[in-house]
Amino acid sequence: MPVFQPAEETAAGAQAMIDDGLFKRFPKPDVILGQHVMVGPAGAIGVRSGVMTSAADSLQIRLFGRGAHGSMPEASIDPVIIAAATVMPIVSREIAPSEAAVVTIGSLQAGTKEHVIPGEAIIKLNVRTFDENVRKRVLAAITRIVNAEAVASGAPKPPEITPLDQYALVKNDPDASRRVTGAFRKYFSADRVEETKPTSASEDFGSFGAEWHVPSVFWFVGGIDQDQYAKAKANGTIRQIPTNHNPRFAPVIHPTLETGVEALAVAAQAWLAA
Repeated sequence: MPVFQPAEETAAGAQAMIDDGLFKRFPKPDVILGQHVMVGPAGAIGVRSGVMTSAADSLQIRLFGRGAHGSMPEASIDPVIIAAATVMPIVSREIAPSEAAVVTIGSLQAGTKEHVIPGEAIIKLNVRTFDENVRKRVLAAITRIVNAEAVASGAPKPPEITPLDQYALVKNDPDASRRVTGAFRKYFSADRVEETKPTSASEDFGSFGAEWHVPSVFWFVGGIDQDQYAKAKANGTIRQIPTNHNPRFAPVIHPTLETGVEALAVAAQAWLAA
């Protein structure tokens, strides 16, 4: 059964389909298969067993201060200063070098005039992790630091921390991954199928397998012109290729489209022909 999932970018599509009765309308499958176009040579496939994409948590933090004129800073409790002190290197001091986490401050907003100290500041951040224990530690550290900085600055009330969206880890079932990878290697040439590393991108595809309690496998299809990718690899400039969510990310149609269609058919046949 093909599933055309909406709203993946807002972490809402898979759950919306589940809430709309997906599991009640259709029989429980033997396996759930999915794919995504990524930076990589067009026609190539990246797959692995275990963690495929990271968990992601987005938060909004509202910091409260006391506004005042810039000529009288002593009358203020400056939320900009609190925000600046809050934006700290959590990963480098809270997480071991052998573990992985990414904390991105994507938005810091405060005030509208250069000579007026505002009464509030808002931080929006995103956390990417590959392990549930690391995820819990990073989120706890953010809460601890935010609250401590507010107290240290004499803020009139505690910060408001509001979750915005959340993606779970996407984990490929080991047995199902071996079957899919074996089918890919039989159908495609050996140089087109590689074992990829976990990526800090996030995807709500994992909700289907986790909530339906069936094995799932997710893989990547490369979409970058093969000559362009080969040249960038030789020059050590792969990181300069526009990535997903960059307005200049433009996968080539061929052979990306054919590869995606073939990959889904080959993976499905690994079960249908069994």
